[in-house]
Amino acid sequence: MANIIGLLDIGRNALLTHQRAIHTTGHNIANVNTPGYTRQRVNLAATAPMDSSPGQMGNGVTASEVQRIYDRYVNDQINAGQHDLGRWQTQRNTLERVELTFDETVGFSLNQAMTEYWNSWQALSNNPEGHTERVSLISKGDALATAFNQMSKDMRQQQRDIDAGIQVAVGEINALSTEIAQLNQKISAVEIGGQNANDLRDSRDLVVKQLSEMIDVHTYEDGQGRVAVSLADGHPLVEGPHVWNLATQPNAAGHLDIVWTDSGGSTVDISANIRGGKLKGWLEVRDVGIPDYLTRLDDLANGIVTEVNNLHTGGFDLNAVAGEAFFTGTTAADIGININIRSDPNRIAAASTAAGVPGDNSNAINIAGLQHAAVMGGGTATYDDFYRSLVTDVGNQVQSAIGYADHQAVMVTSLENYRESISGVSLDEEMLNLIKFQHAYDAAAKLVSTVDEMINTVMNMTR
Repeated sequence: MANIIGLLDIGRNALLTHQRAIHTTGHNIANVNTPGYTRQRVNLAATAPMDSSPGQMGNGVTASEVQRIYDRYVNDQINAGQHDLGRWQTQRNTLERVELTFDETVGFSLNQAMTEYWNSWQALSNNPEGHTERVSLISKGDALATAFNQMSKDMRQQQRDIDAGIQVAVGEINALSTEIAQLNQKISAVEIGGQNANDLRDSRDLVVKQLSEMIDVHTYEDGQGRVAVSLADGHPLVEGPHVWNLATQPNAAGHLDIVWTDSGGSTVDISANIRGGKLKGWLEVRDVGIPDYLTRLDDLANGIVTEVNNLHTGGFDLNAVAGEAFFTGTTAADIGININIRSDPNRIAAASTAAGVPGDNSNAINIAGLQHAAVMGGGTATYDDFYRSLVTDVGNQVQSAIGYADHQAVMVTSLENYRESISGVSLDEEMLNLIKFQHAYDAAAKLVSTVDEMINTVMNMTR
């Protein structure tokens, strides 16, 4: 039955309950700027009533749970968005570096080198005996070869830089996977005792989000509150406290493939199955974009080497000797000037016949005319057209990556804002809660004070 001591218990429980509510409100306020923090709420519930002759009478209030205000579906959408955001931002940043290789506005460009090379042949045709024109032609040919060499070198260096980035990223993925497994153990240990591991779950969600930015993963939670993480192709990364590491190994092209390692140490190449995250962005540029650019650059270099050499070997130099190959090599990486011609400009074959030496300039005119000849793309494009199409494609792919990255950033930001509307801390709301719980605490204290006076009254009656 209801008695004075029961009233004292009600007051005591009310004080403790609203003290917990104030504590949680303070925790929310303190973490208003903490990344990944989820607002918490103390759920209040009436305690079990007791039977009495006029009817059941309440026994006050208790804190039934410290709840995490959280929408798992929104969080999963954010993680999925991170896959694409990481991919496109990385692809954009990497392609922008590649684009600098083709920048025609800074320094000595390939287009300029080609123009000056053809102009040097035109200048030689005006004075086929001229030593100055011959030396200039060799210089411009060397500059053209150097431009090809440097562009090829730069793009191959960018592939090596991507490999370095992939290696670092794989290490980060393994570290994040290990952290998730450790948090799984802590969360399971807390929640098996009936507690809510709210802050630990926030930490784990933040780590999963960071992992999603690196590589596309799928997650699900088991009955013990532990998150299992698997790759898109089904290979596990984390199951409870267990972790499977990723590693890198060189492939036939000399670049790094990403492999999954099982418990026995065997590896499986998963590079082709990665569909999102920074790793996807890097792999796409390294294995698709740059090889395409290099192939087309090699085709351009080979086209110039082949056509110039064909005409040059059909002509005659100042010694009335049949011309040698003007260029050596077959690709952008190894194109160069024939050492014999470099050391003796008289070996340049400007004439078409031995009898025409030294005044015959017809072979020089023919080679200069290659500038405007449709010899590329199966006879549909000039060298300039072919190169411009390559530069345009690089620019278009950069713009496409920028567009996708910006769109995905807007999508993720929108989801983050929606999450904040659900799970974020509102200082205005928390201040109102603080006032509300403070008044409740003061009222509970007043109840205890009143019961104390009642007890004193009873005690005085017994004297």
